[in-house]
Amino acid sequence: MLELGGQTPPATDLIKDVSEADFMVEVIETSQTVPVIVDFWAPWCGPCKTLIPAIEAAVTKAKGAVKLAKVNVDENQMIASQLRVQSVPMVYAFWQGQPIDGFQGAQPPSEIEAFIERVIVASGGDSSGGLDEAVAAAEEMLEEGAAADAAQTFAAILEEDPQNAPAYAGLVRSHVALDDLDQAEAILNGAPAEISNAPELEAAHAQIELAKQAANAGPVGELQAAVTANPDDHQARFDLAQALHAAGQTQEAVDELLELFRRDREWNDDAARQQLFTLFDALKPNDPIVLNGRRKLSSMIFA
Repeated sequence: MLELGGQTPPATDLIKDVSEADFMVEVIETSQTVPVIVDFWAPWCGPCKTLIPAIEAAVTKAKGAVKLAKVNVDENQMIASQLRVQSVPMVYAFWQGQPIDGFQGAQPPSEIEAFIERVIVASGGDSSGGLDEAVAAAEEMLEEGAAADAAQTFAAILEEDPQNAPAYAGLVRSHVALDDLDQAEAILNGAPAEISNAPELEAAHAQIELAKQAANAGPVGELQAAVTANPDDHQARFDLAQALHAAGQTQEAVDELLELFRRDREWNDDAARQQLFTLFDALKPNDPIVLNGRRKLSSMIFA
């Protein structure tokens, strides 16, 4: 497994029982550099018993981007009084010595994770524990043609976070780049249900479909000549679009499909529009080719 640089610090560094004697050090001073969640609890408090393990799990998952201080209000009444804790559980988030967020009462794990995410973002931190940076690095490898290295990095990220949709899609696209479509498809089909509909995986699926088409694409020159000889040869124009995309000429492929749609939008069960959607899905949503292509298609549909 690769070292991603985002290893989780020991639990003793992330989660501590804090008293009045060390509150200034463990909360106020520590929060100058990393946000600190303070959980006010009491031994007799039923909801506290479910909240504490949920917060501990969420803090541990953040891999050092936030810390947790647990304060027993029965033993530390002065702190509770100063922060106007009137009932428990009561949770505050401290950043640079000041409370910036909080909530009262038990919360479901999803709400706790969302709370911690807000706190980390507010402090300018990375809630992924460095995994976002690793994904970005792997994407750069893929763009530079180092598909095997990218695949190894994406796989290492998934060992840390099996439901990381960008990494899962990246692993699929790495195998597409390596011309191993069977493996790419197997990885995609094995995606956890929780992320199976993520946009990143939809894009990866589109890239697999386009790669399959590219394997059977005809010569661009011959197809271009056929279209020039007979502009109403819709099959030739459709095949030309596939060949152009396979040759890396995505804009030209989109243009041919738009022209096909303009000439006969219903040809072959709406094949031109469906192929355009596949091309758009395979690209980034903010790609100019996508933005301009969608606008032109919409103007034709609603003309």
